[in-house]
Amino acid sequence: MVFVTVTPSRDLRTGRSVWQAMPVRTVAHEPLTRNTSTDVVVVGAGISGALMAEALTGAGFEVLVLDRRGAVRGSTLASTALLQYDIDTPLIHLARRLGWADAVRVWRRSKLALDALRERTRHLRIEASAANRDALYLDGDVLSPSGLQHEAAARRRAGFDVAYLGPREVEQRTGIRRRSAILSFDNMEADPRRLAAGFVRAAAARGARLYAPVDVVDVAPGTRRTRVTTADGPVVSTRFVVFCTGYEVPKVVPQHGHAIASTWVIATRPQAQQLWRDRSLLWEASSPYLYLRTTADGRIICGGEDESFGSAADRDALLPQKTAALERRLQRLLPEVDARADYAWCGSFGTSATGTPSIGAVPRMARCYAVLGFGGNGITFSALASQLIRTELLGSADPDRDLFAF
Repeated sequence: MVFVTVTPSRDLRTGRSVWQAMPVRTVAHEPLTRNTSTDVVVVGAGISGALMAEALTGAGFEVLVLDRRGAVRGSTLASTALLQYDIDTPLIHLARRLGWADAVRVWRRSKLALDALRERTRHLRIEASAANRDALYLDGDVLSPSGLQHEAAARRRAGFDVAYLGPREVEQRTGIRRRSAILSFDNMEADPRRLAAGFVRAAAARGARLYAPVDVVDVAPGTRRTRVTTADGPVVSTRFVVFCTGYEVPKVVPQHGHAIASTWVIATRPQAQQLWRDRSLLWEASSPYLYLRTTADGRIICGGEDESFGSAADRDALLPQKTAALERRLQRLLPEVDARADYAWCGSFGTSATGTPSIGAVPRMARCYAVLGFGGNGITFSALASQLIRTELLGSADPDRDLFAF
């Protein structure tokens, strides 16, 4: 029997995100006061844990969710929820790393996950200001205009419906001058707090139990079941454990090729009349890149200025400086808008060498699984993880599990 300390505690965000000002139905939870048992323990009640709990209860599992803070109180609140299937690493670059066939499989699976998330959100009638949006991927220091043309051709070869837009077309759509872009269709935006809360409530309606605040300190895989020990003493006996702890990565999970970074975000005042025509998602083929979206009440969310994570104190101290930098960059990109920040916040996110997540069985930890939704597509990758792990727990092998395994 192996005992391990589970997850470190991180200061995941600071400032006040625009989502914290939006009304949301509370998610009921209770303290864990006695020993209990279940089919699956999901550790973490952010967006990854919410999607996982909903998927597993839908598959007939009894699910118990443990979180050290409470539902949707961690890094999900700092998300900008640009929900795209386009991953951070361009297809032509990923093909050099993984080979053409596997790179295409990754991109296609990301698209499938986003489509499933949209369909599931609608099926469950989750109200989260979700809207379909096209996306424009602007030229930058990662892909020049000619590089974008090669990337668009590769995506079309892989079966994706995209278009290359020259500077005139980009300006007509957005007001952004002297930039080319790849146009992709049917991406999505949402309020991440309400989205996660909606999926937690859907799981709870099928009997999932949410306990918080509960800190998991030990996991002991046995021959048939696993003992999950909490800081206050109660023990949960379970068939499976799924770590959905975001960027508080469990110490037992391999982290080679993964790192934590910091990002900064602003949200402007509502200004519906100044927004670009179709409110498409905007992001750059640059490193680091600027990313923009709008909200249901007409704000612009603008994020970027990413840096490697040093400490939470260092990250937080940069908030005023980064806020001013984002205001300047937004104003240069869209001179007609009011770029002043009404909200400003910063948070942590995960990066990987390929921009892809790690999802699957934890090595040498029987019946334990983990979700490292690293890369710029955190919520899309969380939806992907819920598909992969549900299939595994049902006793089948997902055909794409090799792409994301630890």
